[in-house]
Amino acid sequence: MKKELNILLLVSAFFMLAGGLFGPIYAIFVEKIGGDLITAGTAYSIYYIFAGILIYIVSKFEDKMKNQEFLIVIGYFINCIGYLGYLYISEPLHLYIVQIIFGIGAAINVPAFKGVFSHNLDRGKFDSEWGLWDGMSYFFWGISAFVGGYVAKIYGFEILFFIMLCLSAIGLIISTRLFFIKKRK
Repeated sequence: MKKELNILLLVSAFFMLAGGLFGPIYAIFVEKIGGDLITAGTAYSIYYIFAGILIYIVSKFEDKMKNQEFLIVIGYFINCIGYLGYLYISEPLHLYIVQIIFGIGAAINVPAFKGVFSHNLDRGKFDSEWGLWDGMSYFFWGISAFVGGYVAKIYGFEILFFIMLCLSAIGLIISTRLFFIKKRK
């Protein structure tokens, strides 16, 4: 497996761990900031609709860019800002703003990530290398869902968000290695 894929898989693991910590307890947090199930649904909708529209638009520009690795890092950086934003949410409007930040991060990161990942697949191993990414996704989301519920119950949401920020920052730092591999080629 190529180094680029190893780095992308490692970075993905950190971001999946970070995001997965919060997934199953999201609605509980929304209630804590004065929202309800409609607020939780609206926040998720904002992220997915915003990301979906922007991914379509941004991907058209990304096709023309030579340094997609830079876009991956920028997208992860924006996601780190989103994780930092969780520490400052005190009402539903703040949550909506953070979801927009995550949508922008996804719009920049996702097409570039998939392009670089696909470009570096080994011939004859397309299915197994994408399968590795997908299998890893389910595994890390499953582990982090359990851990996230435990951490939030015992230590609170602030500690959980700090851990999420740290995990995403580690992923961001690792993602910068993509620049060095590209320079060597």
